[in-house]
Amino acid sequence: MAATTPFLAGEDRLGPLASRYVKVSDLPWKPTPTPGIEMKVLLQEPETGLLTALFRWAPGAELQLHEHVEIEQSFLLAGSLVDEEGEVVAGDYVWRPRGNRHVARSPDGALVLCFFLRPNKFLEGELAGTELK
Repeated sequence: MAATTPFLAGEDRLGPLASRYVKVSDLPWKPTPTPGIEMKVLLQEPETGLLTALFRWAPGAELQLHEHVEIEQSFLLAGSLVDEEGEVVAGDYVWRPRGNRHVARSPDGALVLCFFLRPNKFLEGELAGTELK
């Protein structure tokens, strides 16, 4: 299966080499397993784990200890994310190498564009042993 954008109207009628123009405002917010964090999937390729998504963090949301299985990239559109290494704020970008482990928090909420090559692996709490998909 090729990469897709879930809920993209008419995608099934496009050829394999056609561009996909995504009206992000038309995509639904999808809950994640973490309370206070929702996502809009912009592109996904289930076979490889490739994922581009917009994440909306409620104020005070926290993502439990997890490991980045491959490089992860985040561009902050609004708000901020903090962890033990630092803080990234609106207009800034952070990328994390394979093997990076951290707990992420958003004290005041955030809107984040993220790029994953493979899903995160959760190490603690209720999500331990699972991957974010």
